[in-house]
Amino acid sequence: MTIQDLVGNFSIIGSNQDDSENTYTGELNLSLNQENQIIAKWLINKNQQQFGIGFFENNTLIINFQYQGDENNLYKGTVTYKCLTKDILEGTWIEEYGNPEFLGTENCFRINEKYLN
Repeated sequence: MTIQDLVGNFSIIGSNQDDSENTYTGELNLSLNQENQIIAKWLINKNQQQFGIGFFENNTLIINFQYQGDENNLYKGTVTYKCLTKDILEGTWIEEYGNPEFLGTENCFRINEKYLN
């Protein structure tokens, strides 16, 4: 698998970095910049945008991300995805203000664009 194989849109389902059983859904767009780094854009629960930049090696994608919270604080974190295939990513993430006793999780499934039209 190459970094170019990961470019595209994914639907996501995840859980937060806490002990609740609440889940979230959304979309993840992966693209490449001029330096061949991954550019990530998430839309969580149809209203929260998150942005990140990362790299890919040994079928592992690591992205440092950030977003602005409801109270206008800037939150930062890191997500690590195991790239099971180019269409399925299995991730864990941490955030600087999250509960250090827990990891967030996020699973991504490629959206097949030909079925959307």
